[in-house]
Amino acid sequence: MDRPNILYLHSHDTGRYIQPYGHAVATPRLQRLAEEGVLFRQNFSVAPTCSPSRAALLTGSYPHENGMRGLAHLGYSLNDYKQHIIHTLRGEGYVSALAGIQHIAGAEAEEEAWRIIGYDTCLEGGQFERQAAAFLEGAPTTPFFLDVGFFETHREFPPLQDTFENPNYCLPPSPLPDTPETREDTARYKASARELDRKMGVVLDALERSGLAENTMVICTTDHGIAFPRMKCNLYDSGIGTMLIIRGPGGFAGGKVIDCMTSHLDIFPTICDLLQIEPPPWLRGKSLLPLVSQETPELHDELFFEINDHAAYEAVRAVRTGRWKYIRRIDEHRTPVLLNCDNGESKSLWLNHDWEHQPVPEESLYDLVFDPNEKDNLAGQAASQEILTAMRGCLMRWMESTNDSLLDDFMRSLPDVDSEPTSGVL
Repeated sequence: MDRPNILYLHSHDTGRYIQPYGHAVATPRLQRLAEEGVLFRQNFSVAPTCSPSRAALLTGSYPHENGMRGLAHLGYSLNDYKQHIIHTLRGEGYVSALAGIQHIAGAEAEEEAWRIIGYDTCLEGGQFERQAAAFLEGAPTTPFFLDVGFFETHREFPPLQDTFENPNYCLPPSPLPDTPETREDTARYKASARELDRKMGVVLDALERSGLAENTMVICTTDHGIAFPRMKCNLYDSGIGTMLIIRGPGGFAGGKVIDCMTSHLDIFPTICDLLQIEPPPWLRGKSLLPLVSQETPELHDELFFEINDHAAYEAVRAVRTGRWKYIRRIDEHRTPVLLNCDNGESKSLWLNHDWEHQPVPEESLYDLVFDPNEKDNLAGQAASQEILTAMRGCLMRWMESTNDSLLDDFMRSLPDVDSEPTSGVL
């Protein structure tokens, strides 16, 4: 078999709020992709903010390691753009092309940005999904990494009068109350998701027409959760949970569903495994191939997450196991950081009910089996102290191993932390 092509499709702010994850959000083209490929039900971004999450996926390392602690257009950048996956692939004979949003290099001119990253070409044009389609229909003979980034489902959402959605029959996402305001917000999100599905379909249909589909790995994902309160820019599962659908060589076929935890950090190692090349030493994730081939039922005992900066500074770290989530705030904020929540009807509703004065805990522990919406903070309960201590220690050791600059601040605020978790607790 020839070296497989890689088609990387990614959206803004979609979380898992699409049809293949059971939501009443009409995305039939993505539903078909899931039925043809593999759907990862418990995939997570390492950061619930735009540039850090994308940089982590494309470099295989955490934002505090790769330098992308905040938004590229606000001045953040990678420490070394040579760590981007396209440079590893170039050594294997791949050409790289960018169409649409990239958001990991800030520059006054987009041409400067894609050159900073190191793409071989940028497919410019008003309807970039059609430029990507034309690239595929040209049936390139050299293996390629085609990066197609969509603005949808970022706010502003389409005006309600321009949508097919009736808000009277929409259910808002679970962190929010069911009100006329949140239903309208949800209806407008659903309209944006429909448009995302249509545009991704343009590219996927072109891939089929090109005759390259069988030998192309399609990676379809998003940066983080949807842009609603307590979702995007938060380390709850509603902020870090992301869609991930992969179709193509390596066993990514047949409508399989993977229920164990996976991470955006696993994508780079998976590509290396598929191509049978040596992974770069900085990679933090693991190949997904053993999961897909059923060689192993689990990939990770725990996953780690971070926030550093967005519209405003906000320093938070978290660790998640299959059952437990521990979130530690390492800044001075004890009420919501309102700048880090996008404006919309749902935010306005909460603000009208005194959201800005709602307390934000410094430390949180959640039992994800009995409390999947992460509402009941167990950190202060006596019965939870053993697991709390174990999760603190787990997070501390990760911060040490990744040279997190916030480790000292984290340690100063804690009681004594056990060097090892109690056996069987996690």
